[in-house]
Amino acid sequence: MTDAPDTPRLAFNDLPGAVDALRARGLRLTTPRKLVLEALFTAEGPVSAEHIATALELDVTSVYRNLEALEEHGLTRHVHLGHGPGLYELVGHGESEFLSCERCGAVRTLTPEQLDPVRERVKQLFGYEARFTHFPIVGLCPECARRGERSRSGAESRIDRDGVGDESQQHSHGHHVHSHPRSHESGEPPHPHESGEQHEHAGEARRTPSR
Repeated sequence: MTDAPDTPRLAFNDLPGAVDALRARGLRLTTPRKLVLEALFTAEGPVSAEHIATALELDVTSVYRNLEALEEHGLTRHVHLGHGPGLYELVGHGESEFLSCERCGAVRTLTPEQLDPVRERVKQLFGYEARFTHFPIVGLCPECARRGERSRSGAESRIDRDGVGDESQQHSHGHHVHSHPRSHESGEPPHPHESGEQHEHAGEARRTPSR
């Protein structure tokens, strides 16, 4: 597979312009290749070879072969978003860079200029020339980040309501973890034989008789 950053991009605005660019590079326009081009023009974002093959009822190997030929000649780029296959898009209007949410899979497409401040900061700190065309910046989208904050806040509220914190002692018996409330007089947890509480040892529950 072509290393996307190493291939100069061809400029074009529409399908006839892409066809002319291909012919100018000496690449023959076969029927499957033209169908793949048309599918890329109608796609709303980067798409996989499998998606194109299914939509066009073409052999996926043929679609991959044509996508790689288009990329080799500077008409397409592929990007890896998450753990799935490479996704392809046309680059006639310019390169795209990406943000990807590792939780919900949402993808945001950006122009390189929008990420230039990030690129410049990386260069200042580490000397790297960062690119986000082939692999995206991965993290949490705003909605997933908000959900995470709400979940953490809810967990903290439950801990406060249940009294697990400074007013209790938490320990385990085998696979079971539980808490003992502190005695108001001594500040120590009541002895298990005095409270008649239930203990679980190594996954088996038994009740200590109360005296």
